[in-house]
Amino acid sequence: MRRAAVIVLDACGVGALPDAGEYEGDAGSNTLGHLAERVGGLELPTLQRLGLGSILPLRGVPPATEPVLHGRLAPLGPGKESTTGHWELMGVVPSHPLPTYPDGFPPEVIGALEDATGRRFCCNRPFSGTEVLDAFGEHHLETGELILYTSADSVLQIAAHVEVLDEPGLYAVCEAARAVMEGEHHVGRVIARPFEGTPGAFVRREGRRDYAAEPPGRSYLEELQDAGVPVHAVGKVRDLFAGVGIDVKHEATNNAKGIAATTRLLDELDGGLIFVNLVDTDQVYGHRKDVEGFHTALQEIDAALAGWLDQLGADDLLVLTADHGVDPDAPHTDHTREYAPLLAVFEGHGGRRHDGPLADVGASAMRWLTGREVAGLPGESFF
Repeated sequence: MRRAAVIVLDACGVGALPDAGEYEGDAGSNTLGHLAERVGGLELPTLQRLGLGSILPLRGVPPATEPVLHGRLAPLGPGKESTTGHWELMGVVPSHPLPTYPDGFPPEVIGALEDATGRRFCCNRPFSGTEVLDAFGEHHLETGELILYTSADSVLQIAAHVEVLDEPGLYAVCEAARAVMEGEHHVGRVIARPFEGTPGAFVRREGRRDYAAEPPGRSYLEELQDAGVPVHAVGKVRDLFAGVGIDVKHEATNNAKGIAATTRLLDELDGGLIFVNLVDTDQVYGHRKDVEGFHTALQEIDAALAGWLDQLGADDLLVLTADHGVDPDAPHTDHTREYAPLLAVFEGHGGRRHDGPLADVGASAMRWLTGREVAGLPGESFF
């Protein structure tokens, strides 16, 4: 059996989509381009050799002399978030935007949440996930009200200090909230955000858990399963698909764990799909506009990638891409509506350029692993 690995570099967008101006603050966005300018040039030798600088001009990353298959990918549907980005990579295109709450959740939602969870809530507005702890953490400790907030994405997030509500208790609350958020309020994700510490020194714990909506259509993951191909999910991938189409979940709450799991799977597996999300470029550095941290995270991925290339054989496909952007130059701290990069390593790539929809990744993995195409799902194989 052949192997394919799809590595999602979370939020590493490569330029504004034509409709980016319809999303407030996203016109002209270019995450990797602006990051390169802000840090005085990227130092990513492995990605450079593969052709990252052949996709778009990047300070510090010249075009490769012998690139692998490279290009830019675009969503076919609306949105700029991890849920829809990953769905589209595997051929699921949402027909309409998932609901967002720029003014907070309406009273009927709050009432339903209180009834379902037996808890009361504070905040209820869009907020940076780190700043919200400073703004409401002390109030939360004093009153026991859980911190409820959202963002520009289709998310409902609940933060709780572990001394007020332990992680299992927070997960139970979020599971109840997931059941509430249906119909017109069918948000992409309900996210549990446990934290600890004291006022002025609150810190998130690694126990984040995502409760995603089920994909609104059949994906290449399910097609692979039906063809007898095992699907391994690393990091938050399993949660983003609500488990649909996933055989094995490999926990990875940060890049170090995600990289380690990917290295182990490439060493141990004889066949199947390895679908990986490396989250730190988004969760830890992107939303905080920490450009130096973002660059360092990319350098760590770059070093790991050099090792992964050595683990590949003639029957292996390796795809590097993204799900959206998080431009450090944007006037907000949310995701940005951008193209995703494409670098694909496989026998016979020919160094070609390939631009197309995100779904081409799923279609290519399907053809690589099974030798066939799937009627009715978007995307075309790039080989």
